[in-house]
Amino acid sequence: MAISRMQLLKARLPEWVQDWLDVIIPGSQIVLILMAAWLLQRTLRRLVRRASAHYQFPDELLVPINGLIRWLIIASALLLVLERMGVSATVLWTAFTGFATVGAVAFFAAWSVLSNLFCALLIFTVRPFRIGDHIEVLDTAEKPGAKGRVVDINLLYTTLEDHGAAAGHTAWLQIPNALIFQRVVRRFQDSPPPAEPPVEPSAPAAPMQAVGTISPTAALPSSAAPAP
Repeated sequence: MAISRMQLLKARLPEWVQDWLDVIIPGSQIVLILMAAWLLQRTLRRLVRRASAHYQFPDELLVPINGLIRWLIIASALLLVLERMGVSATVLWTAFTGFATVGAVAFFAAWSVLSNLFCALLIFTVRPFRIGDHIEVLDTAEKPGAKGRVVDINLLYTTLEDHGAAAGHTAWLQIPNALIFQRVVRRFQDSPPPAEPPVEPSAPAAPMQAVGTISPTAALPSSAAPAP
């Protein structure tokens, strides 16, 4: 039914318009696809901006999110445009699977970096600690670990001002974000952790007195000494 209506519509149009229909229709579809992609990108970026203002996302996190949204929309729009231009769907699918395979290999090759990026997103959203908090990253709850004040959180590392540095020196601990979610984190909010008492050196043991042989005469009292 739709095809017959289209043929009927074409028959009513002038001949010079009919010659250009094969160009006008795909061209208008391409323009609509590009406009829809542009509007979708603006809408998603606005939503991300509102979410960042609500959850207080840092600028370091907004840049990769906006870049990911932009490239996903561009890739999708490009595939649709190529399809409207007559490129075979089989060719597009083959190209897509090839890019997906390369992307999967790159994903596993850069897993450590990507895991830090994902854990940074969790730190910014879940907020297990904030900048200014004093934390201690432990292997277990019984063993001491890296302790300090959180001074910076970026996409790869959480930086602590080391509490164990020598007096008069400032040291920094850069802990990968993925390690934060693999360890026990002790949080001291708004106050530094209590100072550990210094270990006092043990007192030296008293020397043992030599035990000598005591003569029976010296051991007896003076009244009990034998007469000469």
